[in-house]
Amino acid sequence: MLDKIRAELAPTGILRAGINLSNFLLVTDKTPEGDPIGVSPDMARAVADRLDVRVKYITFASPGELADAAVEDVWDIGNIGAEPERAKTIAFSAAYAEIEATYLLPAGSLIQSVDEVDREGVRICVYGRSAYGLWLADNIKNAELVKTDGVDASFDIFVEQGLEVMAGLRPRLITDVEKLPGARILDGQFTAVQQAIGTKPERVASAAFLREFVEEAKASGLVADLLEKHRVAGRLTVAPPV
Repeated sequence: MLDKIRAELAPTGILRAGINLSNFLLVTDKTPEGDPIGVSPDMARAVADRLDVRVKYITFASPGELADAAVEDVWDIGNIGAEPERAKTIAFSAAYAEIEATYLLPAGSLIQSVDEVDREGVRICVYGRSAYGLWLADNIKNAELVKTDGVDASFDIFVEQGLEVMAGLRPRLITDVEKLPGARILDGQFTAVQQAIGTKPERVASAAFLREFVEEAKASGLVADLLEKHRVAGRLTVAPPV
């Protein structure tokens, strides 16, 4: 069976792994040669090890760029947040790790819960092509989304335009809230970004292999070990089994 998977995913003996560099929890550093270091590249390497092939990292500055490349012959597996829009062109495993997404509020805000955010007159600043940004685009009904082209841009626009809410991943918001006296982060979450491994939908056998691999990686403790190794445990959590 692995011979068939190798033929689909790594016919040249090299597994090309698409890695999103913008998530600082999943890519924490780089080697002197420029290769990414972190949970995401280590998961890709573990897939390559299982297939007994070499891994080559194909890096992208943003998750949107990685997702766009799904229709091209650029990567064989892609490590990215799974969400319905991306699933149109990528066959995802279940999540191996989750990151809580919530809201940052400026000083003086009267909003007390996540459920109170989606109402008229509220402007939510969000990185539009992030997994949580795509989730908000599908689910926000009354508030206005102010979409930006990056996490740093979201913070700048949130402050400069005096917006009511900024959406983001909780670990990053914990850093941002320290820059704004009186600002606070809401308890709870509006979604959790599901970090998964994907491949092209037509690779049916390979997609099934990746789903099984991820479940084994969670059950065996591999994912938990990688979170500890890269010092992101507590900010990233192991996703529950399917």
